[in-house]
Amino acid sequence: MMLDKQAPSPRIVRLHERDNLVVAVDPIAPGAAVHGVMAKSRVPKGHKMAVAPIGQGEAILKFGQIIGFASMPVEPGEWVHEHNVEMHAFSRDYRFAEEARSEAVLPVEARATFEGYRRANGRVGTRNYLAILTSVNCSASVARFIAREAERSGLLDEYPNIDGIIPLVHGTGCGMDQKGEGAEILKRTQWGYASNPNIAGVLMVGLGCEVFQIGRWKELYRIEETDTFRSLTIQETGGTRKSVEAGLAAIRDMLPIANRVQRETVPASELVLALQCGGSDGYSGITANPALGAAADLLVRNGGTAILSETPEIYGAEHLLTRRAATREIGEKLVDLIRWWEDYTTRNRGEMNNNPSPGNKAGGLTTILEKSLGAAAKGGTTTLTDVYRYAEPVNAKGFVFMDTPGYDPVSATGQVAGGANILCFTTGRGSAYGCKPTPSIKLATNSDVYRRMIDDMDIDCGDILDGVSIAEKGQEIFDTILKVASGERSKSELLGYGDAEFLPWQVGAVM
Repeated sequence: MMLDKQAPSPRIVRLHERDNLVVAVDPIAPGAAVHGVMAKSRVPKGHKMAVAPIGQGEAILKFGQIIGFASMPVEPGEWVHEHNVEMHAFSRDYRFAEEARSEAVLPVEARATFEGYRRANGRVGTRNYLAILTSVNCSASVARFIAREAERSGLLDEYPNIDGIIPLVHGTGCGMDQKGEGAEILKRTQWGYASNPNIAGVLMVGLGCEVFQIGRWKELYRIEETDTFRSLTIQETGGTRKSVEAGLAAIRDMLPIANRVQRETVPASELVLALQCGGSDGYSGITANPALGAAADLLVRNGGTAILSETPEIYGAEHLLTRRAATREIGEKLVDLIRWWEDYTTRNRGEMNNNPSPGNKAGGLTTILEKSLGAAAKGGTTTLTDVYRYAEPVNAKGFVFMDTPGYDPVSATGQVAGGANILCFTTGRGSAYGCKPTPSIKLATNSDVYRRMIDDMDIDCGDILDGVSIAEKGQEIFDTILKVASGERSKSELLGYGDAEFLPWQVGAVM
């Protein structure tokens, strides 16, 4: 990245020597001299201005990569956006595993540490919650009633080591093919949450007649009723009131057991970091995303795991990831996901370029290719060690990819089900988001959003535009990850976010 500091105003960024455009850090007024070119029209901050002539049909380059094609001739000084940019298919050279390398991981004694909860199975949590899961939407209210009554009665007052009781409810579980892809995803997601190391105990509540049968699910995952796992159905228990009473009794039994755990010093290799971005803008791929990528690289160097996701939002940048794949097979798994999404959107009469959203476009992003190139920067620079389906258990160390939609709550739900015990979320427009049981750290891509939404944002990455290096900001993010993992509350936790953001991916027909 080359920040032009010569011109007093406006400031611009040129991201690669091949680029035929620059990004406006400050608004550019008509007639302003920018990068040796006179602006022909107003260019909003975060948006793009051409600095070379671009013929109709020629590639428009940002990050040194194609982000679209000129739909008409574009002259130097013109605003580059939807009115003169189009997207169409073009070939990508995947060059599988060409840039894979053996990562230098610090020895255990040299790794950064945090204070976490070591579970009986060896995994480490950053939080200590009790969760009330539901098999079906029909049992959602009972789950909420149980959590509400537990809060009203002050059950947690005597158990300071427990972070809370969370009802994780959803809108499906019936009206679906019990052997279909959607049902399999829901089963994986529920088991992933039940076994996430941030959860100390689980109560599963069902109705009784739904497609998602708790008994079959327990048999599939070899789940036994224990002191920290209990289940009930409303129909068998005798209705709503009796189910709430039974649920409260189960919670009371779990509380003293869950409260026994104490934080202890553990290496950063026990962290599984979910990488998310939402409400992106023209600065996302310049500031917060590459800074988060630098933090992910630090985590990998310390032996930890970082999960990049949102498959529709790496579309057009996947060729940069396949080159980093440890093997050709891993790279081909990623390409197979891209092909599935192309087919999925076609079947549903959509297109991959329905993203960026209107808010993304207002912030300066024009095509999904541009958004993807910036979003992929969250994954840092290390070797891609594996590719997972939605909500599959993430067992590999290092940098991995999980297939999820781009919709943030659905995507993060899959990552947490995969085992993520900490989450970083970059935003340029100001996403209001939090995640239970996994704490979410919010990174503002620009200082305006950071100041305007100071109660929501944890870290200001906008100062990168003022000269703070990506490496420095990456270290700041990594240090904050360790603090939050050790118990310091993120802004979204202080606001109480996370009860409503559990949103499993619903695939297939509602029947």
